[in-house]
Amino acid sequence: MLQIKPFRAMRFNTEKAGGIDTLCCPPYDIISEEQRSAYIAANEHNIIRLELPRGENLYETAGETLKAWLAQGVLQQDDKAGIYLYEEEFTVGGETKRIKGFISLVKLEEFEKQIVLPHEETLSKAKADRFNLMSTTLCNFSQIYSLYFDENRKVADSIARLSAGSPDVEFTAEDGIIHRLWCVYDESEIAAVAKLMEEKKAYIADGHHRYETALGFRNHLREQGVITDDSHLGNYVMMMLVNMEHEGLVVFPTHRIVKNLASFDEAAVLRACEQYFKIEAKTGDMQAPLEEQYNIGKKSFALYTGKKEWHQLTLKDDKIMTELLPEMSEAYKNLDVSILHTLVLERIFGIDKENMANQVNLRYTRDFDEAIEAVDSGEANCSFIINPTRVSEIAAVAAAKEKMPQKSTYFYPKLITGLVMNKLQ
Repeated sequence: MLQIKPFRAMRFNTEKAGGIDTLCCPPYDIISEEQRSAYIAANEHNIIRLELPRGENLYETAGETLKAWLAQGVLQQDDKAGIYLYEEEFTVGGETKRIKGFISLVKLEEFEKQIVLPHEETLSKAKADRFNLMSTTLCNFSQIYSLYFDENRKVADSIARLSAGSPDVEFTAEDGIIHRLWCVYDESEIAAVAKLMEEKKAYIADGHHRYETALGFRNHLREQGVITDDSHLGNYVMMMLVNMEHEGLVVFPTHRIVKNLASFDEAAVLRACEQYFKIEAKTGDMQAPLEEQYNIGKKSFALYTGKKEWHQLTLKDDKIMTELLPEMSEAYKNLDVSILHTLVLERIFGIDKENMANQVNLRYTRDFDEAIEAVDSGEANCSFIINPTRVSEIAAVAAAKEKMPQKSTYFYPKLITGLVMNKLQ
């Protein structure tokens, strides 16, 4: 069963650390060095110094900084264990949306148990970095983002009731997103939510590297004799849990940029694509034609090669995916990214999975303009503009015990780092 647990969150003491809006930051893996410097210039206590340390001995530096901030009272743990209701209010496509869930500890489980399920492949380099940071700080500074089904809305109703009053924390970040936090310490309320969650599964939306790192770190602590029973906090990881059917869920597509090919012949590529796709040469807006096909369940994406001209590629027959990937589930074979990777990137361009993982001839962006500019500037040979993956598709692939290609999803907005942290001792 899925086991959630309240925890004494480590949080900033704003009387000593400064305004919470200057202490938090986006996830470490989307922050540039320039942005990192700006956050620290605005407030020397910004969480980025712990989550993305720098220096000759960067992990040790993070550990020393953490100890100093705790000693100075810049950071402090809550007196009581609780769960933390978290909401983001944002605008997308001119529409204001809200997404709300709760942050708690979740018992670490191997993926084979089908309690916590992944949906994307991960990179070993990122996991090594997070493992080293956990080893020196014994903390989760950011939460994993997971989804669960709540068909009867009992959990949603509890969250709505518990967050009916004014939030304990509220601020607007530099990107205009409003963040709100409600702290819930009532033991009976927490126990009721935990009971409702027992029968559910958690589908990781964002944070695969951190979850796998936490599993590895737990195993390391067991081997060292530090963890001897289930009560040790090393058996858990901090997680944000959101209802899969939440009306505020937004998934952006992640476009593909193809670069540094030994040779690139647009005409030859299009001829090769004809066996799989209906091809239409177009100019002007790309996104509306793609969305039109998306809305009727067709598999379609755009190939951009420059000069403001593009080709819409729409799959003729999905049986080809069954022929090429007979061992994979229908959910996996019907993904836009699976079709693009299998039929075009691998079979036509010769970009294999190892090449993709190392981003030799491929890089990813959720920014449409960046995908176009990369080609126009001559940096890239071409780019593929794709439709977003549906949340239901993510769940179906995870339930089939499979993983999507890397960078298949981009949940928006990202969870902010620094509101609550988990100290493992």
